[in-house]
Amino acid sequence: MIAQEIRQAVTIKLGDINLKGDLIIPENPAGIVLFSHGSGSSRLSPRNNYVAEVLQGNGLATLLFDLLTEEEERINHMRFDIDLLTRRLIGATKWIKELPETNTLPIGYFGASIGAASALRAAAFFKDEVSVVVSRGGRPDLAMKEVDKVTASTLLIVGGNDELVIKFNKKAFQQMQCDAKLEIIPGASHLFAEPGALEQVAKISANWFNEKLT
Repeated sequence: MIAQEIRQAVTIKLGDINLKGDLIIPENPAGIVLFSHGSGSSRLSPRNNYVAEVLQGNGLATLLFDLLTEEEERINHMRFDIDLLTRRLIGATKWIKELPETNTLPIGYFGASIGAASALRAAAFFKDEVSVVVSRGGRPDLAMKEVDKVTASTLLIVGGNDELVIKFNKKAFQQMQCDAKLEIIPGASHLFAEPGALEQVAKISANWFNEKLT
């Protein structure tokens, strides 16, 4: 049990790679959510940080971390290497599972853009050890070989004006065998930059995590 809030910068050691992260654990958290960002983004993503703050306010711990090192970020193709990003997310999850402050907490993923594909692949790898996945403007179609193996309760959130990504999400949604829901935010674009759109994403996500994390 966490008696007081913890906020700390962390280094996630995966072999000879060190990944920077920000770990925030509110008092007595109900679970922890790991964020998997899209290409060209990082743990400093303002959109993901906003969602993380809302989740923290709803009693959830969060880990935002860089899936690539600064050197790797300069290599364009590595930012789109979903196999690599999935391995990094799996590694960070194992790290969280061994950390004394978080090793008993239910685990969820929040994936954005192609980060959603790595979240689904990692969830398929861990099976029941990962309870929830939320995808924001995600590309679950890039994990089509794994989506039917995901057991985590999965929420796919897409902007109503993001027509191509809606098609991708509908295709993946039809293949899912888990507890799943497709939520379309009317009038929102891919980045949910419209007034109130990201707030809706954060609220819907917090409700889903709190309901489904076990």
